[in-house]
Amino acid sequence: MRKLTCLIADDEPMALSLIESYVLKTPFLELKAKCSSAIEAMQKLEDEKGIDLFFLDIQMPDLTGLEFSKLLPQKSKVIFTTAFDQYAIEGYKVNALDYLLKPFDYTEFLNAATKARNHFENLQSNLEKTEKKQEFFFIKSEYKQIKINFSEILFIEGLKDYVKIFLKDQPKPILTLMSLKKLEEELPSENFMRIHRSYIISLDKIEAIERNHIVIGEQQIAIAPNYKDTLMEYISGKSF
Repeated sequence: MRKLTCLIADDEPMALSLIESYVLKTPFLELKAKCSSAIEAMQKLEDEKGIDLFFLDIQMPDLTGLEFSKLLPQKSKVIFTTAFDQYAIEGYKVNALDYLLKPFDYTEFLNAATKARNHFENLQSNLEKTEKKQEFFFIKSEYKQIKINFSEILFIEGLKDYVKIFLKDQPKPILTLMSLKKLEEELPSENFMRIHRSYIISLDKIEAIERNHIVIGEQQIAIAPNYKDTLMEYISGKSF
């Protein structure tokens, strides 16, 4: 995972320098700015887009760390640093990741920073799972919901209000009440193509093209003239 970008805000120069040294010695953190007030941090925020993590002192003049934290984007996270432990509960009310009571050492800092890294890693992992392409779908056939893996589909034939789904290693197709157009919308376009008003083929199952037919296994499937250009464009892109 990339480094977490950070901003430090503390009105005590010694505390600011100490936290800066902690950030610089932590391999997975990248310091973007250090500020002596929340007002200055607001100005830096305009220049530095997309800061992940804020180390904020709570008791600062003009604008407190608590007040400033409520102005941050939801995706940004906060670790509060303060000498006033009565603020701890308030800190968690604004969804702080952690709270460091001054004076704190590097081990305590690292534990809090690691908690932040774990948070962002979990977010990234969940995002990747969400974005991962679905590899199957379910259809109703003979009063059952049948799981169909995209990788097992050879081709699909449309029959008015029904479709036949021909699968690898299965002698009989699966028949389901559905229009070919509706099924086409469910299939990933990078893997499947309509080549006829009655047929959709799995592109990686093409074995040969003979005149105006696609060969898949023992089947010859007609290519309709109005679909031929799109198919040949795809074939040309895969040719050497």
